[in-house]
Amino acid sequence: MNSALFLSPEPPIPGSGGGGLRSASLLEYLRRKYSVDVVDFTLRPHSKSFAAKAWRNSMRLLRGVPPLFDRYSGYEDQLAARIGAAKYSLGVIEHFWCAAYAPLLRRRCEALVLDLHNIESDLAQTHARAANWPASWASARFASAYRKLEREWLPQFDILLAPSEEDALRIQHPRVIVYPNALPEIACPQVPEEDCIVFSGNLEYHPNIEAVRWFRTSIWPRIRERCPATGWRLIGKNPEAVARWTSGDDRIRVIGPVEDAVAAIARAKIAVVPLLSGSGTRFKILEAWAAQRAVVSTPIGAAGLGAQDGRHLLIRESPEAFATAVDQLLGDAARRAALGQAGRQLYLDRFTWDAAWAKLSF
Repeated sequence: MNSALFLSPEPPIPGSGGGGLRSASLLEYLRRKYSVDVVDFTLRPHSKSFAAKAWRNSMRLLRGVPPLFDRYSGYEDQLAARIGAAKYSLGVIEHFWCAAYAPLLRRRCEALVLDLHNIESDLAQTHARAANWPASWASARFASAYRKLEREWLPQFDILLAPSEEDALRIQHPRVIVYPNALPEIACPQVPEEDCIVFSGNLEYHPNIEAVRWFRTSIWPRIRERCPATGWRLIGKNPEAVARWTSGDDRIRVIGPVEDAVAAIARAKIAVVPLLSGSGTRFKILEAWAAQRAVVSTPIGAAGLGAQDGRHLLIRESPEAFATAVDQLLGDAARRAALGQAGRQLYLDRFTWDAAWAKLSF
């Protein structure tokens, strides 16, 4: 059996967030065809205080190096010691943040694959449009830095993986394969709907922070007034990152991380995806579809999934339109059920691991 090296900056396991879910899917595919060595590295500790983050990011702005690219740089010696003298048919690097390790892996691997969970320049640019100043200014600067780094590093790989057709069209490279985000095939949870809506995701991830802020300030007050018995639940790790927008309202319940996100989502009537920035595709929608629950999303939240507005989910852009869609679905069980069933069927057809693996040929 041929051998493969799999370099991942985060645990490639379900339960570790969207990145971990995507990496777990690709790793399982590789293990069916290769003898795989999984390699990671231990990051240097750093302070998470506001002052320390502000200082680090100020220095990164001056140097023109985006935060995650900087955070995961400089571990060549550690990785070289882990790899040793081994040789591989294939080397796979997860996330663009680690693209700079291509020269190190090229010495040990016959072919190199880079799995682009996002197009980082697009992610930063959309965040620049959604955030308030000075974060908007900083994100625009980092987007420009990412575009320069993408021009430098993407050509050094033999194959690039992109999560959607839309992302693939934005990439200049001779071989780009669309490898969609996907979940294992999950049985539909048999739990009753409770009178609540739900938002899920890593609550420290900046697109999710912006989504919670916008929903809490611009959409939730409208829903709260029109639907006096309905609650809003937030599921995901790092809930302290959004505490300023979730505290002080007894109808907002922060559940935090859960072992089974699909089962937890299934207890809500509607999954809301009020994202204002992002790249790739959203696991929170795939999990809601796996749970057979109706989804209301912004256009950017639903991007890349090939879903039809009004059939698989509802897509709304303004706060009033978003709140009205949620209000109407809360009062229409048949409509919720139809959307949930259509979403689950789309997940089964396109976004299971088996469906995603059918796209690959290496």
